[in-house]
Amino acid sequence: MKTKNVADEVLRAALNLFAEQGYANTSVQQIVEAAGVTKGAMYHYFTSKDDLLFAIYERMLSLQKRRLDEITAAGGETEDVLRAVCEDVILTSIDFLPEGTIFFRSQHMLTPERQKEVKQRRRQYHDKFAELIDRGKAEGRFRRDVSTAVLIAHFFSDVHYLPHWFSAEGPEDRHEVAAELTELFLRGIRDTDA
Repeated sequence: MKTKNVADEVLRAALNLFAEQGYANTSVQQIVEAAGVTKGAMYHYFTSKDDLLFAIYERMLSLQKRRLDEITAAGGETEDVLRAVCEDVILTSIDFLPEGTIFFRSQHMLTPERQKEVKQRRRQYHDKFAELIDRGKAEGRFRRDVSTAVLIAHFFSDVHYLPHWFSAEGPEDRHEVAAELTELFLRGIRDTDA
């Protein structure tokens, strides 16, 4: 008999229900019934529905931060590293499109403590991303007439807009989309006078 991972089953059920009927309209009872577990089993892994919403997004956050650290640790030319980081965050955002969509739609319902934690975790990613842009500016590769904060907002607005238009059915696959959006961003931040 196959043993199922209770935490994964609960997260999968929560993800599906949040997508179908919304976070606010989903009860813990519905989640445990869909997961085929007891409330006690769920509460062994998650303290609340709030905890489930955070866990859904946390998996994506952790993966993206780990990948960012790996890419930057490998080193290389600044633009090449930034290209790899941009493509990775787009690809992982597409891979976790349902999780990201649900989270951004419902994050305002998290407790203030959880909202603060999410903000801190995202800030860690953004700060490292900003370091790459600032390094490129210092090298004279990236334009200095636009603030780093605006350049970051510009890139991530494209990433956060993916759920509104991207479809796995085409016409471009996820790798083409990642490469094209990244190239558009890099063209926009290159210092053309360099």
